Amino acid sequence: MSETMTLEDLYKDLHAHPELGFQEHRTAAIASKRMRQLGLTVTEGIGGTGVAAVLENGAGPVVWLRADMDALPVEEKTGLDYASAASAVGPEGFETPLMHACGHDMHVTWLIGAMERLARDRTEWSGTVVAIFQPAEETMTGANAMIADGLLDRVPRPSIVLGQHVAPFPAGVISLTSGAAMAGVDDVTVVLHGQGGHGSRPETTIDPVLAAATTVMRLQSIVSREVTPGKLAVLTVGRLHAGSKSNIIPDDATLDISIRTIDPEIRDRVLGSVRRIVEGESTASGMTTPPTITVNMSAPATVNSDEHTERLRERFTDEWGSAIIDYGTVSGSEDVGQLAAAADAPLVFWIIGGADPDTVMAARAVGRFEQDIPSNHSPYFAPVLRPTIERGTEALVLGAHTFLTTH
Repeated sequence: MSETMTLEDLYKDLHAHPELGFQEHRTAAIASKRMRQLGLTVTEGIGGTGVAAVLENGAGPVVWLRADMDALPVEEKTGLDYASAASAVGPEGFETPLMHACGHDMHVTWLIGAMERLARDRTEWSGTVVAIFQPAEETMTGANAMIADGLLDRVPRPSIVLGQHVAPFPAGVISLTSGAAMAGVDDVTVVLHGQGGHGSRPETTIDPVLAAATTVMRLQSIVSREVTPGKLAVLTVGRLHAGSKSNIIPDDATLDISIRTIDPEIRDRVLGSVRRIVEGESTASGMTTPPTITVNMSAPATVNSDEHTERLRERFTDEWGSAIIDYGTVSGSEDVGQLAAAADAPLVFWIIGGADPDTVMAARAVGRFEQDIPSNHSPYFAPVLRPTIERGTEALVLGAHTFLTTH
């Protein structure tokens, strides 16, 4: 890789070479190299593949800027000339195609670009900036892995943690939300234990596929019938796996469920309802072995500091005017808040648009925004390069300046 590679070329390279969580060796090496070229103190391998780069510039506050690095097990369908053709063996032992379908390649590009500018313009500010290149955000385990590996003892502790995420807003638009900015998440696996047999003799079996189908349908009633209207709650069954052949009724069926909430009381209610429904459907199906219900991963809501968010909103609005909006709480989830919580530091995390403004406007004009504008995790998700790269880089720099000592 050329040392003079532009941010646009860097982004294209990262996009073409996605890596799963805790496998981000190439991405981490690129980030480390670019940071060392700036003369920064770089620590690699934190929490597996995490990187921290420290830019010290005299007395003053310590600002952490965070970007996540991992990609998704998604087959890219964008048709871009820099589209990913990569694949890797996932944690379950199967080869899977890979894609930066959530924009973490853009996040890494922004952070590298911001650190380059901050290093170049040291006469404008004083303090310390720490770049955190975090692994495994998609599994909500990367932030905690870095913390558990001594991140807070290996770099200066932050006065504030800042981060941003690309989304299908019009490119250049920035959304800042005080308080709960993103939902918390619980990832749940359910295994229904039936009794397999021949597909021609279902009366000799306890069919877990039928039980799984009725369970999926019943689970959808939780949000619509058990959660107070107006309270954020989302329940998605993202995977249903059972069987190996059409004429074999399998022993087991597995459901993977994603739950998004903000209110702890609503979270407890939804999780309790999941357990009640799964156990009830298992009993109704005549299963003699109780279902297995496992909460694989949980992360709390991403909560921004009101004071610091409003301070940043004022600074951003002075710079970009009406491009600064407040979209409100989004139902996606993040683990960046765990970095701030571990350091007992305030957090400000914001959303930056990456979709072509004309395409967004045309889709909205005919009421087809949801259908025509690919969202994060779509195989068609592809942020436009300009002005997305520039705006995201500028936002991190301006965000850092807001909380550093400026001259």
